[in-house]
Amino acid sequence: MKALKYINKYFVKYKWRLLIGILITILSKFLALKVPQIVGDSLNVVEDYQNGLITDVKAVEHELLMNVLIIIGIAILAGFFTFLMRQTIIVTSRLIEFDLKNEIYQQYQRLSLNFYKKNRTGDLMNRISEDVSKVRMYVGPAVMYSMNMIVLFAVGFTQMISIDVELTMYTLLPFPILSISIFTLSKIIHKRSSIVQEYLSNLTTFNQEFFSGISVVKSYGIENAIIKDFDDIADKSKEKNIHLQQANALFFPLMILLIGLSNIIVIYIGGKQYINDEIQIGTIIEFMLYVNILTWPVAVVGWVTSMVQQAEASQARINEFLEQVPEIQNNTTKPTLLEGKIAFKDVTFTYDDTNITALKNISFSVEAGETVAILGKTGSGKSTIIELIARLYDTKQGTIYLDNKPIEKANLNAIRNQIGFVPQDPFLFSESIGDNIKFGKEDATKEAIIQAAKDAVVHDNIIDFPNGYQTILGERGVTLSGGQKQRVSIARAIIKDPKILIFDDCLSAVDTETEEQILANLKKVSKNKTTFIISHRVSSAKNADKIIVLDSGKIVQQGTHNQLITEEGYYKDLYEQQLLEKEN
Repeated sequence: MKALKYINKYFVKYKWRLLIGILITILSKFLALKVPQIVGDSLNVVEDYQNGLITDVKAVEHELLMNVLIIIGIAILAGFFTFLMRQTIIVTSRLIEFDLKNEIYQQYQRLSLNFYKKNRTGDLMNRISEDVSKVRMYVGPAVMYSMNMIVLFAVGFTQMISIDVELTMYTLLPFPILSISIFTLSKIIHKRSSIVQEYLSNLTTFNQEFFSGISVVKSYGIENAIIKDFDDIADKSKEKNIHLQQANALFFPLMILLIGLSNIIVIYIGGKQYINDEIQIGTIIEFMLYVNILTWPVAVVGWVTSMVQQAEASQARINEFLEQVPEIQNNTTKPTLLEGKIAFKDVTFTYDDTNITALKNISFSVEAGETVAILGKTGSGKSTIIELIARLYDTKQGTIYLDNKPIEKANLNAIRNQIGFVPQDPFLFSESIGDNIKFGKEDATKEAIIQAAKDAVVHDNIIDFPNGYQTILGERGVTLSGGQKQRVSIARAIIKDPKILIFDDCLSAVDTETEEQILANLKKVSKNKTTFIISHRVSSAKNADKIIVLDSGKIVQQGTHNQLITEEGYYKDLYEQQLLEKEN
């Protein structure tokens, strides 16, 4: 249970709730265990009356009536205490589940972009849902039923010993066999639980990717192949679940067998003692009731053990992510107010997941308020530069300066709050268009939202929708065209009014006329802002204060549009090619 030690801090947090629940558990079970004693006493009174030891029949009837009323009262009180027990312990387990999910989610927020490239979305979702649910069963039902078992055994065993030591010892003979069986099965269940959770993650990941790529699946007509792949994964997951349940299935039959043996021992040994006038008939019945009251906690031992083993496996998977240290650390709590000056000095960057060196000894500088265009072929390192500026990654070779200070010394949250970023593949949330634009600035007014949409040249498209800015978008904005999604994403960056604007090839899906309108608007919007435009088009770059041309991670050209069109190289070739295409 090493992994489950992580949960102890939550037990401390809710200690009073749990202590009250445990106290109520003790009271309820203590009351329940009084019933066998009262039943035994009642039968002994009847036996004494039959044997002539008691002659007053009314006294016997009165005692029996009182005992019946006491049993009813105990049942009502025990039921009430059981209700309170569940209200404290089970509710506490839900509170711990809430806290743990929030902690995992906050950790997901802190972890760097590189983490998400190395881990599958389905697996991340499974750990915060299925794995946390398994842990909740440990902190709730497992704790509650364990307390039931401990109290029942402690009180019940003490009561049985006080009545007859010999009969008690014989009755408990099967329990060592039970302990050994549980120990053996627990190890098997733990191993199989881990495997089941891994396969469930695989299944979740497959479904997530299928739903995300449904348009590709349908356009290629590969539904049957996908169904076959899903069936294969589902079958393997089913086999592992069956394998786990085969181990779980051994518990209850084993419990019933051992309880049956205990009952047989009570009847046989108790019967012999009764024949020899060593005990009364009520004692045998009392022991029978104790054994059967202890049946449930003994049976629960298997279930609780299974829950604990599954929770251990799940918590180990959760801890694996909770123990991850974010690669990008915020090294200061002091606020950072950006001016917008940026400089790269001898920067070389290699991606961990692919081992591809995207940038090789890059050096350039940008003054605050300047507009810089970065051009180059696919894979030349354009997007890597802006990812480093937003500090989505840290470089291990070279230094990036922000306002003449190393970027690592600036407040990470402050940097990102003052950057407006339009990614190459824009992502829109399943909210209204207005809310997606307002994502860049939560307190934005309706007028500001409309103005940002106008600057991004998407306002006319939005008002054509039946619900206008209140139009709800599907996942990833599937109700919008590629160009519309890009322009909504641009509006989201503009409304933020940041010190640094980054446009990562965000005009690729719009026509030339719309592009020119957007660029004209951006020139006004980006005034006094440091702006980066990543593009494949000369038309997007020509008005920039500085143009940087990349090839295979190196700067091969640098200058203004008028300078570069007079130099032989990539930029001039691209300019002439796109000029020719426009004329045709």
